[in-house]
Amino acid sequence: MRLNKITFLLVFTFVFSAKFFAQNEEVDGILFKDEAAALVLENNFEIQISENNVNIADNNQSILNSGYLPTLSTNLGFDYSMDDRLAEVEGQEPRDQNDLETRAYAADLNLNYTIFDGLGRLYNYRSLKEQYNLSQLQARETIENTLIQMFTVYYEVARLYENVEILEQTLEISNKRVKRAKYQFEFGQNSKLVSLNAEVDAANDSINLIDARQNLDNTKRDLMLILNAEMEDDFKVDTLITFTPELQIEQYIDDAEQNNVSILQTEKNLTISEFDIKIGRSGYFPTVDLFGSYGWNRNISPESPFFPASTQTTSGYAAGVSLSWNLFDGGQTAVRIQNAKIDYANQELQKKQIQLQVKRDISNAFNNYKNRLYIYQLQEKNVITNKNNFERSREQFNIGQITSIEFRQAQINLINAQTSKNLAKYDAKIAELQLLQLTGQLLNINF
Repeated sequence: MRLNKITFLLVFTFVFSAKFFAQNEEVDGILFKDEAAALVLENNFEIQISENNVNIADNNQSILNSGYLPTLSTNLGFDYSMDDRLAEVEGQEPRDQNDLETRAYAADLNLNYTIFDGLGRLYNYRSLKEQYNLSQLQARETIENTLIQMFTVYYEVARLYENVEILEQTLEISNKRVKRAKYQFEFGQNSKLVSLNAEVDAANDSINLIDARQNLDNTKRDLMLILNAEMEDDFKVDTLITFTPELQIEQYIDDAEQNNVSILQTEKNLTISEFDIKIGRSGYFPTVDLFGSYGWNRNISPESPFFPASTQTTSGYAAGVSLSWNLFDGGQTAVRIQNAKIDYANQELQKKQIQLQVKRDISNAFNNYKNRLYIYQLQEKNVITNKNNFERSREQFNIGQITSIEFRQAQINLINAQTSKNLAKYDAKIAELQLLQLTGQLLNINF
């Protein structure tokens, strides 16, 4: 089956890549993006249901469900009776007969084959083929949506993981500041207020770290639910992000109408509706059937006053051709054709509507992606600026040129810049994945 082959190749590629990286990073316990994609393709319930639906469509479009094969049936029969008979013949004594057994055996083999049915089964067979192709596209859409859902949670885990690292570094700096403030207070270089401010800031950083770790643990469990897999509590995710070159994305956008899964589904629905019209027209034509049979019968009869007991056995062949033509069915065929034409017109309108919607969605997604990417680039520069500002503030704070409040403000500015950069990075990546899904390229890239 085509979809299963595609899914198998995707799973094989993802698992192979994941195992390759895991061998090199096994100590770190990292769940790589390829490995997460492989797990969701293998374990996710919605994907499994969609693949089962494809299997059903595959069964329906086989030759066994086409009507092209003949039918062969057999019938076997046995009749038995026991009677009492009183025979009265004029001029003779009445004759009483009891327990008269009659047995009859019958067997036949019948072959039927439709030679011509107005091409109805031909177009029905082709329609089932297209319905199978449509089911593959529906399964592909389920896979794409599930991957987007999984990566949204995956990157949220990555963002929270990096935020935890930032807050751990922040708490370490704050604890050092507390020690420094206590030493300075003991030697009379600072007031008690400076020491208390340092302790308050360290306590707030500790609370923020606890909350961040709790959010990280909760989001990890959300990820495991989507993957339908159990992971170690301390597992990590890959925080390395690469972006598709803009020229490549523009090429994807140019080819979007040929690859977008929603547009492709409307095209399949159009083809199926066209076949429905032709199937309806087949009702105007006659049906020609070929039939053949072989029969065998044996009857065992008791004796009667006029005939002795007898056994009769017959066997023989029969064959023929029949033609049936429904000259007028009350207009039902005409109504079916009219409704099929209306459905075809609706499918054309729906295709035009979806084409416009996809074009709009791609434009919005592309602009959103460029803006998110630009914001991320600005946030990277902002982090560099705030790091330089923080390092200079720390140097000035150590030599007493700025107050602890000014130092704290520089520290907060750095935290905000770093967490904003993390948010912008993963927002840009998710925006890229959403754009790639709309262009029909989500399953053709390396995550």
